[in-house]
Amino acid sequence: MELNELQRRVDEWIRTYGVRYFGELTNMAVLTEEVGELARVMARRYGDQSFKAGERDNLSEEMADVLWVLVCLANQTGVNLEEAVEASFAKKTSRDAARHRGNPKLTGDTEER
Repeated sequence: MELNELQRRVDEWIRTYGVRYFGELTNMAVLTEEVGELARVMARRYGDQSFKAGERDNLSEEMADVLWVLVCLANQTGVNLEEAVEASFAKKTSRDAARHRGNPKLTGDTEER
């Protein structure tokens, strides 16, 4: 699914089932909450914490929830995510084309330069 299609489908779902979008500040708080839920699963799956009784290892669900709310915010604020991501690729390519390849932390080259 393309990002424009995702934005359209989320908008259609909100208007059909959700009545209306929550306010932008409410959705920002919801996004923060969802990122926290994702962080909890990541800490338990990949970090030193273990799952508590009754907690689920629902990584994909939490990622989808973060994406959902982010798309809602984009729709509410008039951001075309497809265009924004393309612009981000261009910025990162221009800025970081050689930066990461020369990073000894990433390449394993620990010699001082």
